[in-house]
Amino acid sequence: MENYFDLYGKVAVVTGASSGLGADAALAYAKAGADVALLARRIEKLNEVKTEIEQLGRKVVAVGCDVTKEESVKTTIQTVLESFGHIDILLNNAGVAVRGGVDSMSVEDWDKSFDTNVKGIFLASKYVLPQMMERGYGKIVNIASVNAVVADKFDAFIRHSYNSSKAAVVGLTRGMAASYAKYGITVNAIGPALFESEMTSGTLFKSEEFLNKYNASNPSGRPGKKGELNGTILYLSSDCSSYVQGQFIIVDGGGALV
Repeated sequence: MENYFDLYGKVAVVTGASSGLGADAALAYAKAGADVALLARRIEKLNEVKTEIEQLGRKVVAVGCDVTKEESVKTTIQTVLESFGHIDILLNNAGVAVRGGVDSMSVEDWDKSFDTNVKGIFLASKYVLPQMMERGYGKIVNIASVNAVVADKFDAFIRHSYNSSKAAVVGLTRGMAASYAKYGITVNAIGPALFESEMTSGTLFKSEEFLNKYNASNPSGRPGKKGELNGTILYLSSDCSSYVQGQFIIVDGGGALV
C-alpha cells in the first residue's frame, strides 16, 4: 500500500521554527523523511532544533529571518533555494498573541499582530510561490487559530488583534487556494486551540484559574499535548490531502463545539 505520508525527497520550510509548535512540526517533517529549512529570528534557538534534525539523518539549514521584513524574507528564501534547489512545503507558523481589547490596546500592538500573523504569511508565500508554480507542485499550510472563529471568553485574556488577525489568515488561505489550485498547489489552514508552547507557557499555563476554566469548557477536559498537532500538519503537507483546498481544520479537543 502506498504511503501517502512519505515526505522523502521533499523540502519543507517552517517559519517560527525556533520553539514550540514550529520546532515540533520541523522534527515531524524530518521524521517523515523531508529535508527542512528552519526560519526564525533567534538563530541560537534554531541551531538547537537543527542539531536534533541532523541526528535524524536529514539535511537541514537554519536561517535567521524576520517574517515582517520583506528583504529578510526574500533573502532567506533565496538562501533556502540555493541550499536545496526547490521548496515543496511551506508551513507558515510564525505568530504572536498580543493581549488587549479594542478600547485599550495601542496601535503599535495592533500592528504587531497583523505584521507577524498576516503579513508574515503574505511575504513567505510571495517568495516561495513562484518556484512552486513553475514546478506545478506545492503545499502551503497556514497556522491560524481556533480564535479566528471563537472569541476569548475570559476577560484576563482578551486578544482582539489576535482574533482578527487569525481570522484574516483564514480568509487569505481561501483566496490563495482558489488562485493557485490550477498550479498543483494546495493551500489550507489549521486552527489550534491551547497548546503549551513558549508563547503560552509563561502566561496561560501559569494561571491555575485560567486552566481550570479552560478545562471545564473543553469537552476533552484539557489543552492540547505536545505532538498532537503534527498529524494534521503532516496530512495537509503530504499527498494525503492532494484534493483538499482552502480548508480550515480546527484542532481543539472539541472546544469550538460548545
